[in-house]
Amino acid sequence: MNHQRTDIRSLSLEELKNAFVQQGEKAFRGAQVYEWLWKKSCVSFDEMSNLSKTTRDWLKEHYVINALTVDEKQVSADRTIKSTFKLFDGELVEGVLIPTDKRMTACVSSQVGCSLTCTFCATGKLDRKRNLHPDEIYDEVVQIRNQAALHYQKPLTNIVFMGMGEPLLNYANVLLSIEKICGEEGLHMSPDRITVSTAGIAKMIKKLGDDEVKFNLALSLHAANDVKRNRIMTINESNNLEALAEALQYYYNKTRNRVTFEYIAFRDFNDSMEDAKELLAFCKKIPSKVNVIEYNPIDAGEFQKADADKINRFCAFLERNGIITKVRRSRGKDIDAACGQLANKKHPEARMN
Repeated sequence: MNHQRTDIRSLSLEELKNAFVQQGEKAFRGAQVYEWLWKKSCVSFDEMSNLSKTTRDWLKEHYVINALTVDEKQVSADRTIKSTFKLFDGELVEGVLIPTDKRMTACVSSQVGCSLTCTFCATGKLDRKRNLHPDEIYDEVVQIRNQAALHYQKPLTNIVFMGMGEPLLNYANVLLSIEKICGEEGLHMSPDRITVSTAGIAKMIKKLGDDEVKFNLALSLHAANDVKRNRIMTINESNNLEALAEALQYYYNKTRNRVTFEYIAFRDFNDSMEDAKELLAFCKKIPSKVNVIEYNPIDAGEFQKADADKINRFCAFLERNGIITKVRRSRGKDIDAACGQLANKKHPEARMN
């Protein structure tokens, strides 16, 4: 019977109202259900207490709420919480709660697996199965928000799309999910507390500009010359640094949003002063800041974490030259914190590649 029921969260407010009108009910009933779904994050029709039992039974007969559930949860000694979420079709994705003194950040996935095969990433070893729907991304945020409240008695402050998948290859669903997360009819979070991170799809970066998005954009750069970037990120072969710089300038001119460059420091690969100079030159093309990230090595990966003193010298050089630079220390080292690691353990075939 499940296949005949409509995923209720795929309906717009207008569609929901129309469904009630066609049923001989008042349109405002649809608005009530919409509020239960998106403002109150309700995942059961039985909890919709201002609807009659007859209405709730009708909803159950015709609609389904494809809520995701927490499949497994790991809590690190540094308070990071990593969850594997099970989707309605049995697929798994990951989300992480990263607590600091000032922030509670949710790191969410946008795809089941990923098609980009970046060499340093555990998710890249999992095939892309499908895109996440807007309601599934929204559910990740709600689950992680609940963990922040339960474990740390704090509200969620930030969301980063840095989990499994490439958000700009699931463009429409990611933007719809952000609408639900930010909208007054949804979680009412501010878009300037949301960052979407891309491996660099030039044409979609321009589309973000055309859509004049309000959230922040981060680019996973990791090398500021094409030879090195080609080696670790195959996407660079079709979206090289020149194409990305042009797309980012276009995006900035449309949105006036400063871009963040994410730069994982790999030992003896991209951590020299020569690399720092190349990065500085790239940063000067567009108003930007840099997050230098400590690498979380993956099983059987070819890369190792750069030495701390090298990272410090690298960052000091950028700062002396006027680039706002932060070091992001590795979190959750005692749990499977590298993105895709926890899901990888459930898919042994990924580790064989």
